[in-house]
Amino acid sequence: MKNDQALVKAEDFPLALALLTRLPVHVTSFERGARAAWAYPLVGLVTGGLAGVAGLCALWFGLAAPLSALISLGILAVTTGAMHEDGLADTADGLWGGWDAARRLEIMKDSHIGTYGVIALLFSFSGRWAALWMLFEAGAASALTALLLAPMLSRAAMPALMTTLPHARDHGLSHSTGRPSTSTAALGAVIAFTLGVFLLGWGILGALICVAIITFGVGAIARAKIGGQTGDILGATQQAVEIALLFHLAT
Repeated sequence: MKNDQALVKAEDFPLALALLTRLPVHVTSFERGARAAWAYPLVGLVTGGLAGVAGLCALWFGLAAPLSALISLGILAVTTGAMHEDGLADTADGLWGGWDAARRLEIMKDSHIGTYGVIALLFSFSGRWAALWMLFEAGAASALTALLLAPMLSRAAMPALMTTLPHARDHGLSHSTGRPSTSTAALGAVIAFTLGVFLLGWGILGALICVAIITFGVGAIARAKIGGQTGDILGATQQAVEIALLFHLAT
C-alpha cells in the first residue's frame, strides 16, 4: 500500500494516456487514478506532437497554411476522442442553461447538445483554426512550438483545478478518478514549466499568466454555479486554456 502511494510510478504515464486519449495504450489497472495526474502535461505533449507532425507534413507536401492548420486541429480532436470538446459543450449548456446547481448538473449529464454548447464548439474550433493558421503562416517552428506548448500547459491546468475544487457530484469520471494531492499537481506544473522554458524560453512567463487567469476564471465560475468541478469542467478548462494560449502565441 505504501508503494502505491508513491508520488511517481512507471505506470502513471500509460494510465494518463489511456484516460485522456484514444491512443491504443493498454493498462491493467486504473487504480492509481488521480495520482497519475502529474503526467497529464506529458499527454498534451504527445497529442500536440502528433498534431504538429501531421500539420508540418501537410505543409511540406505543399498544402496551404489554413489546410495544414485544419489537419493539425483534426488530429488533436481524433487522438483525444474530442472528450475535452465534449466537456466544453456540456459545460456551456449546463452552466448557462440551468437556474440552479442541481439543474445545471442535470443538463451537463445529458448527452444532447444545446445552443450554448454548439456556440462554444464553433468558437473553440474556429478560434483555434484561425490561431493555428496564423502560426503556420509565421513558420513551421512557430506552429510546432505552439502545438507542443498549448496542449501541454492546458493539461497542467487540469490537476491544479482538481486539487483546488471539490467534486460537484458524487459520481462520474472526475469523481471516480479522485483528487490529486497538492504535490502531484505541483509536479505536473513543474514538468510543464520546465518543458515550456525549453520550448519558449522565458517567454513562457506570459503563457503562464494566461494559464493562471483562465484556470482561475473557469474555477471561480464552476464554484459559483455548481459548487465544484466535474469531468466536463476539467475538459472545458483544458479547451479554454488551449484557446487562450494559441491566441497569445499567434499575436
